[in-house]
Amino acid sequence: MNVLLSALQSSPVMLTGAVFLLSLMVGSFLNVVIHRLPVMMQKNWRKDCHDYLQLPGEADSATFNLMLPASHCPHCQTAIKPHHNIPVFSYLLLRGKCAYCAAPIALRYPLVEAFTAVCSAWVAWHFGYGWPMVFGVLLTWCLIVLSAIDIDHQLLPDSITLPLLWLGLFLSLFDIYTDSHASIIGAIAGYLSLWTVYKLFKWLTGKDGMGYGDFKLLALFGAWLGWQYLPMIVVLSSLVGAVTGIAMIVFRRHDVKTPIPFGPYLAAAGWLALLWGSEINRYYLDLTGLW
Repeated sequence: MNVLLSALQSSPVMLTGAVFLLSLMVGSFLNVVIHRLPVMMQKNWRKDCHDYLQLPGEADSATFNLMLPASHCPHCQTAIKPHHNIPVFSYLLLRGKCAYCAAPIALRYPLVEAFTAVCSAWVAWHFGYGWPMVFGVLLTWCLIVLSAIDIDHQLLPDSITLPLLWLGLFLSLFDIYTDSHASIIGAIAGYLSLWTVYKLFKWLTGKDGMGYGDFKLLALFGAWLGWQYLPMIVVLSSLVGAVTGIAMIVFRRHDVKTPIPFGPYLAAAGWLALLWGSEINRYYLDLTGLW
């Protein structure tokens, strides 16, 4: 084990490759979380309503979590064998079809696996061996899950955002990414800034402009990176979100009344800030003459 750790520490290429392979496997599990966590949340909500209304019997007694039931084809219900569940490669070998009923397998599964591996490897290459890399990869995995769930359901689960927020505050005690002073202020400012925008928008229009999950996600980045990066994250996410929204309306005839999830843009901007926040801030200050 010591020999392996020494090799990873001394070789950035080996470290990046190891993280890439590990993240491919993790990406397969992330697909499970993306699909099952919203269902689990909905089941819990129904159960809470069922208990509150004191209805007889159980609302839903079937076991359903991130581990059970075992992965299976949604069309023929056949359990997926381990050699049919190898990230990316199984999809290619099966030509995107179920091995038993030939039903098409969503392209999203290998894309999530490959995207997870590439982004995680990038983090490993950027930070190198050490705790910033370890927690940076963990954050990357969680941001991918949050983004996909928000796209599908317009939800940013508290079960992911809140533990990450507390983890960011904890890491600041050891000056990983930022210090505690900047982290605490960042968490407060991140939440209150979007909360204020939300309240103003609702006061002016009578409509909800965004969800509370967005506030918590920005607070998360404030806790991890410090308050100094919040303006950049908000500007980047708003620009990308505005361009994407306009493109969807123009080219895909997206209904302007249909809300567009903001979480993926915040996640992307925060991930960029994690890797290149200092350079982006410095470039902006140089460009505006404020540096």
